[in-house]
Amino acid sequence: MEKFIEYVLQFGNLNQQQIDLIKSKATELELRKDDYYWEAGKTVKQIGFLTDGVIRVFYYNNKGEEITRYFIDENHLILSGNTLDEVFTPSEYLSAITSCKLIVFSKQDWKEISDTIIGWDTILQKIIAKYHSEKMARRSELVSQDGTTRYLDFIKKFPTLVNRVPLSYIASYLGVTQSSLSRIRKNIG
Repeated sequence: MEKFIEYVLQFGNLNQQQIDLIKSKATELELRKDDYYWEAGKTVKQIGFLTDGVIRVFYYNNKGEEITRYFIDENHLILSGNTLDEVFTPSEYLSAITSCKLIVFSKQDWKEISDTIIGWDTILQKIIAKYHSEKMARRSELVSQDGTTRYLDFIKKFPTLVNRVPLSYIASYLGVTQSSLSRIRKNIG
């Protein structure tokens, strides 16, 4: 819980009463490796903050192949939909690659925090803006780079993931085959 509070305080100020309210609404969730945080087609009813572990965001293409779109590591907020009132049914899966710990809030409790704490929405906007700029920076170059450059870039942008994520997922994320990734790793090793 402290990790979440520390994270939020980077984006704005909260007094002790506000922090206590947030803590009172939070619950801890543990996922085992391969557990789903959410599944395509199933309504998402909670907001999460990953305190420990790695989650993979993936979908199935029209050939039925799993495509890794993104990785979520520690200290990231996992929001659902654009607004709290919106019923969010994702088209992607979020699955634990490692054992994970999250702080979660029901949408109702999250809304109550938002309605009670003046400035909460501003804090959230700053978090979302940071998250989107990180996401864009991590994804944007993938299109124009060759496989080796993409892999080196992946190591630079996700330094803590390279030894925690199976190669098959990294290959999928980079848009290369697993055998190509093995060759790339051997050549730069």
